[in-house]
Amino acid sequence: MATFNLADLFELVVDTVPADREALICGDSRHTFKEIDHRANQLAHFMHAQGIKAGDHVGLYMYNCGEYLEAMWACFKIRAVPVNVNYRYVNEELLYLFNNANLAACVHGREFVPAIAEVRQAVPDLKLFISVEDGSSEDLSSIGAIEYEQALEGCSTERDFEPRKEDDLFILYTGGTTGMPKGVMWPHKALFYAAMNGAGHFHADGPCKVPEDIISRAKDNWFMKSMALAPLMHGACWWSAMISALAGHTIVLNSNKKFDAEEIWDIIEREEVNAVSFVGDAMGIPLMDALEANEGRWDLKALFSAGSGGAVFSNSLQDKFRAKFPNIMLMNTFGSSESGQMGSDGGGGGDGLGKVQQSEFMNVVVEATEDTPAHFAEPGSDQMGIFARSGHIPLGYYGDPEKTAKTFIQVEGQRWLLTGDEAKIDIEGGITVYGRGSNCINTGGEKVFPEEVEQAIKSHPAVFDTLVVATPDERFTNKVTAVAQLREGCALALDELQEHCRQHISGYKLPRELHITQEIGRAPSGKPNYKWAKEVALGQEFLAS
Repeated sequence: MATFNLADLFELVVDTVPADREALICGDSRHTFKEIDHRANQLAHFMHAQGIKAGDHVGLYMYNCGEYLEAMWACFKIRAVPVNVNYRYVNEELLYLFNNANLAACVHGREFVPAIAEVRQAVPDLKLFISVEDGSSEDLSSIGAIEYEQALEGCSTERDFEPRKEDDLFILYTGGTTGMPKGVMWPHKALFYAAMNGAGHFHADGPCKVPEDIISRAKDNWFMKSMALAPLMHGACWWSAMISALAGHTIVLNSNKKFDAEEIWDIIEREEVNAVSFVGDAMGIPLMDALEANEGRWDLKALFSAGSGGAVFSNSLQDKFRAKFPNIMLMNTFGSSESGQMGSDGGGGGDGLGKVQQSEFMNVVVEATEDTPAHFAEPGSDQMGIFARSGHIPLGYYGDPEKTAKTFIQVEGQRWLLTGDEAKIDIEGGITVYGRGSNCINTGGEKVFPEEVEQAIKSHPAVFDTLVVATPDERFTNKVTAVAQLREGCALALDELQEHCRQHISGYKLPRELHITQEIGRAPSGKPNYKWAKEVALGQEFLAS
C-alpha cells in the first residue's frame, strides 16, 4: 500500500508515464523514468547489502549528475536518509558536516577523494564510499571506495524492499549566511506538501488527497521540460527536480561546474526547455546580460515560464525580463530550506521584496518579549513581525535543539516556523516581505533592510552586483555601506550612486560608503555572503570616493 513516502510516490509515477519518457537530461546523460528507477533499485540493494539500513544517513557529495538523483531515490527506497554535501566546503566545514550529520555512507564525485581522505579518520562511523566517475583520476583505494557502476553490477532491479513510512526523513543542510551548516529534518509527507505543493502545480484538482492521486497527476498532465539552474545540492534545485519528477515531467540540469549564461541559453534552446528557475539576481543578471549582448541568437519560443526563488529578484531585473519575454509567466517566489515554498507574488514591484497572501498556514508572527507572548501581527497596523509558516513544516534542526527551539515556536497553541524574514500584513491579508531581520541595519534608530538598498543600487546601469552591510559610524552607530561589482568599462562615484538611489529609497537608506570589487562573494546557489562583504568594507582596501 502506497504512502506519502517520496519513493512510493515516485514508483507510482514511473509505472504511469510512457516507457520512453525522459526523467533527466544532464549534459550527455539522458535517462528515462524506468532507467533511473532500475538503477536506483540496484544501488539501494547494494547499499543494503553493505549494511546501510533504515534511518542511516548517506552523504551526496557531487556536482550535478544523474547519479545524484539515483542515489537519492536509492536512499528513499531503503528508508535511508540522503544528506546534501556542499562541494565547496573546505576541510573544517566538511569535517563538521560529516560529524554533525552522522554519515554512515557517502556517494561522491571521484575528484573529492582527497578531501574525504583528509577527514575520514575523524569520522569513524563513515565506512562506505561509492565513487562516481567524473573524469578525474584520484586513487579510490586511499579511502576504500568502490566505483559507482561496479557497485550496481549484478544487483537486482526489483523493488523488493520493506514497506516505507511517510514520516521517513530527508535532511537538507543549509549554510545560511552565517555559522556552520544546519540540517533541516523534513518528514517526507511534510516535504511533499510544503516544497512540492502536493503535486498540485500542474493539475486542475490541485494537491493530492491520497497517495494514489499521484497517478492522475502524472497521467493527465501535459508534458513539459523544466530547468533549475542552482546546483542539486541546493534546496531550490532539489525542490524543482522533485516537482518535475512527481509530475512525470523532465528535469534538465546544467552539467557544467561553473555558471555560464550563454551555455545556459544554449541548453534551453537545444532541449526546448519550457520553464527555467534561478536563484535571484546573481543568476538572473548574467542571464539577461547574455540575452542583451546576443540579440536574436537563441530561439526560445518553447519557454513560457521563468522564476526566481531563494534570493532577491530585484524589481529592475524583473522589468527587464518582462520587456524581453512579454508573454511568459514571471514569478518571484519566496521560500527556504526550512519552509519549502511560501508563495509567489508574480512580480510587479511595489513595497519590500514582494507580497504573498495570508492563509491558515501563512502569517506574520511578532516574537515574544518579557511582557508579551508571541502573537500574530495586526493586519493593517504596520506592525513588523517575522514571516511564518505552520502545518507541513520540518521537525527541526538535526542534533541542535537550541536552534530548533528558536526557530520553531508555539503561537496560540500551534507550532510555527519563523523564516527570519521580517514582514508586515495589510488589512486584506497581503504579507509584504522585507528581508532578513538578522541583517537589518540600525542607523540612527532607523531600520534599513539591505535587500531593499541592494535593489535600488542594482537598478543603476553601471552596477552588475552588490551587497549592503552595516559598518560603524560615530554619529549614527551604524551606516549603510555598499560593496559593488561594476559592469566592464564602467566607473561609479558615491555621490552619483546616492543621487540615483534617491529615486527609489528614502534618504536615510542611502549608502554612505561605497567599495568597488572585481567580484561579489556569493555561494554556488547565488545566496549572498554578507560576512565576506563586511570584511571587505571594514578592510577599506576598495573604498571609492
